[in-house]
Amino acid sequence: MSDDTQVPFLTQEAHDRLTAELEHLSTVGRDEIAKRIEAAREEGDLKENGGYHAAKDEQGKQEARIRTLQELLKNARVGEAPESRGIVEPGTVVTATVAGGEEVFLLGSREIAAGSDLDVYSEASPLGQAILGLKVGGTASYEAPNGRSIAVEVLKVETYKG
Repeated sequence: MSDDTQVPFLTQEAHDRLTAELEHLSTVGRDEIAKRIEAAREEGDLKENGGYHAAKDEQGKQEARIRTLQELLKNARVGEAPESRGIVEPGTVVTATVAGGEEVFLLGSREIAAGSDLDVYSEASPLGQAILGLKVGGTASYEAPNGRSIAVEVLKVETYKG
């Protein structure tokens, strides 16, 4: 597998939406959290101040989201979803038999499919790694967290329409 397959793919719409989210979190979001922490700090004893601890927890989650967005946006390949050539690649919608049941999902970042009902599997996930590069009719298997081997057959590969 080449390193290019590990580059996350984003549609332009997803890139724009995530850039706006990052801008908001990095400015207004940080200011709001700082004000909430300061207000809670003024209430007194920090050891038993639930509002202070909740605000600090939220700050940590927000900073983690900022780092995730920065990394994703820095490394992502932005553009149209790749035209399906019948090969499983990032940004394609895959119909496959997984462990005996049929599933339809997008292979790529869940950020692409925000607002969609599609399940999303990362190309770095065990399932994604197993099927990446397969053609329609191709089979593979991957190991589940419980150690069980799960069989997969690619039934259809389509262009993601958003």
